[in-house]
Amino acid sequence: MNLTLTVNGVEHSLDVPANTLLADLLRTQLRLTGTHVGCDTSQCGACTVHLDGRSVKACTVLAAQADGRAVTTIEGIGSPDDLHPMQAAFRDCHALQCGFCTPGMIMRAIELVESGAALDNRTVREALEGNICRCTGYHNIVKAVLTASDTMQEQAQ
Repeated sequence: MNLTLTVNGVEHSLDVPANTLLADLLRTQLRLTGTHVGCDTSQCGACTVHLDGRSVKACTVLAAQADGRAVTTIEGIGSPDDLHPMQAAFRDCHALQCGFCTPGMIMRAIELVESGAALDNRTVREALEGNICRCTGYHNIVKAVLTASDTMQEQAQ
């Protein structure tokens, strides 16, 4: 199957089997390994990316569903020299340990903040329920999301 999608602002035309998962396309064909696969069942959220600005779990999205659409991965939101505010907040708030869940957490958190919802500890925890972290206990993750929310709202004004 031939498909064309834009990933991190770059258009790609690819020939893939019809049953190719978006996570596999990103990791194996495009070598964007920041999209982690932890469970293959949509339970952990480590594979979360944005599809047309909405967070999706790439392990349960067929690549064909992304045909003609825009995908943003963790590699597309910032760079080591110019971190996205959410990446900077995760670093500054010590919101990661092993880092395996971090890309998915950050991608989901960005969508949450961009949704314009009023955020507090409870709403952030509820919004991140589909993303599992086995290391941090979530306290610093919630703190990072709230910190980044303030920064992102300031930048948007």
